[in-house]
Amino acid sequence: MTDETYFLAAQLGQRLSDRGAKVTTAESCTGGGVARAITAVPGSSGWFDCGFVTYSNEAKQRLLGVPTEILQRHGAVSLEVVCAMAQGAAASASADFAIAVSGIAGPGGGSAEKPVGTVWFAWRHPCGLVSECLHLPGDREAVRDLAVVAALRGLLKTFSDTV
Repeated sequence: MTDETYFLAAQLGQRLSDRGAKVTTAESCTGGGVARAITAVPGSSGWFDCGFVTYSNEAKQRLLGVPTEILQRHGAVSLEVVCAMAQGAAASASADFAIAVSGIAGPGGGSAEKPVGTVWFAWRHPCGLVSECLHLPGDREAVRDLAVVAALRGLLKTFSDTV
């Protein structure tokens, strides 16, 4: 884990602690990397209860309640799916905030429409939902690491924008 990743997770923890709020994660391509960053911070049990690594479509459906028709129509790497993941994770974990990530880390799996490095994010907060698609450069490890940083930055941004 980089110093930047730890710093972002610690900032997130401080903001959540200040508000008495909890966060959860719903991760696919990052494989639990966001939860790992969060739990590296001492005291994170005060603001993080659980996270979900839902790598398969079946897990997204079973654990997060992502509707089959959304997965079939839009694919796992889509705005619609990450929004459903964030909402489902927040509901399952009774969390105030949720981070959802789904993408194509590579080296295979990409297409002309969704090339390797395409990553969708959704951040659920008490006032609503924010989402973003990024095209991250590099190999599999780089895409995953950059996605973790982007996930943490994105939720931190919701504090200044909406909370």
